[in-house]
Amino acid sequence: MRYPVVLFDLDGTVVDTGAIILASMRHAVETVLGGEYTDAQLLATVGGPGLEAQMHALDPARVDELVRVYRAHNEPLHDTISVCEGMDIVLDELHDRGHRLGVVTAKRRATVDLAFDRIPIEHLFETVVGGDETTEHKPHPAPLLLALERMGATPDEAAYVGDSPFDMQAAKAGGLYAIGVSWGRIHEPETLTDADIVIHDARELLERV
Repeated sequence: MRYPVVLFDLDGTVVDTGAIILASMRHAVETVLGGEYTDAQLLATVGGPGLEAQMHALDPARVDELVRVYRAHNEPLHDTISVCEGMDIVLDELHDRGHRLGVVTAKRRATVDLAFDRIPIEHLFETVVGGDETTEHKPHPAPLLLALERMGATPDEAAYVGDSPFDMQAAKAGGLYAIGVSWGRIHEPETLTDADIVIHDARELLERV
C-alpha cells in the first residue's frame, strides 16, 4: 500500500452535512444579523479554523451569539445526516486491507459524537481529532500532526482526504499526501488547488492509497 495511514476530514468528506451546515449558517445570520448573504459567503470559511472564526468573518462583534444560535439549530439536524455516497463501503475496505484510519475535523469533539451516533463508523478510526483539541487549526497542520503523533506515524506514510482548501493546505504544510474530494457540496473543486490529486468518486480512494 502507498499510504498505510489515511486521515479524513469529516464534513463533506465522510458525512454528508453540507446542507445542514448551510441551513444553520443561514439561520444564524438571519436571526442575529439580518440582511442577505449568498451561499458562497456563508460557506467560504467552513472547514477551516472553526466555527468561531467562521462567525468572526461575518461579524466580529457578535461571534458568541452567532455561534450559540448556529449550534442550537445545527445539533438536532445531525439526526438527519447520512454517509457520503460510497464512503461506508470504502472505509470498510480500507480498514480490511490494513490501513490505519483517523479523522481530523474542525468540528468540536462533542459534535463529532453526534455524527457518530447517527452513523456508526467510529470503530473504523484509530483516532479522532476534534477542532477543540488543538490551539492551531487548519490550514495549520497541527491537528493532522496530532493525529499522527497519537498513531505513532509519520507524515511521509500518510494521506489526508478532505473537501476544503483548508484541508489541502494543512496536508501540504504537514508533509502529507493531499487528496481532495469533489462531492462535499461545501467548496467548489476548483478551490482545491493545493491538492496532489482531486477525485470525484469515493471508490477512487481505493486506487490512490
